Amino acid sequence: MKKNFDRRDGQQQESDDTRNSSRRKNMKRLGGGGLSLQTFANLKSKNSHYNPSFIKKQKEFYKNAKYVSKFRKSMKQQSFHEEVDDGDDDKHKVKSHKRIGVEEVYKQTREEMEKARMEREAAFQVKKEAKDEAESRRKAAKGKMMRKTRHGQPVMKYRIEHLLESIKKSAENDGSRTA
Repeated sequence: MKKNFDRRDGQQQESDDTRNSSRRKNMKRLGGGGLSLQTFANLKSKNSHYNPSFIKKQKEFYKNAKYVSKFRKSMKQQSFHEEVDDGDDDKHKVKSHKRIGVEEVYKQTREEMEKARMEREAAFQVKKEAKDEAESRRKAAKGKMMRKTRHGQPVMKYRIEHLLESIKKSAENDGSRTA
């Protein structure tokens, strides 16, 4: 009977080993063991310096500081304009005492930006038209160059015209360079 108990203990020991090895494999696969209760409690009790409301207030503070610095710059610029205008006639002095409001400065910058955008769009439109025109010329030239006779030979008339035009252009360019 004792042998049977020894046998059971042996079987029990084998199952414990397989259970422990599978547990170790699972722990390894999942990234190791978890935190101990003491470590977890210590981490929770420490101040992590993460406070969303403080961060929000700090962002608002920096945003306000940016606005204040912009306002001060505009005021400094206005005072500079006033000093420049003081040397002029009395009529200009009356106008110089009127301070330019933030809205007027905004309108001025907005108009400048709009004008710059319109110029960019006009330049883009001119480029686009030139590109379309060049593309249509290339298509027409390609159509002429691809034409074939009924025997499958290329039509030489258009090829010779093309060569003649390219020679004339190069002669004009050479003539304009030397002149």
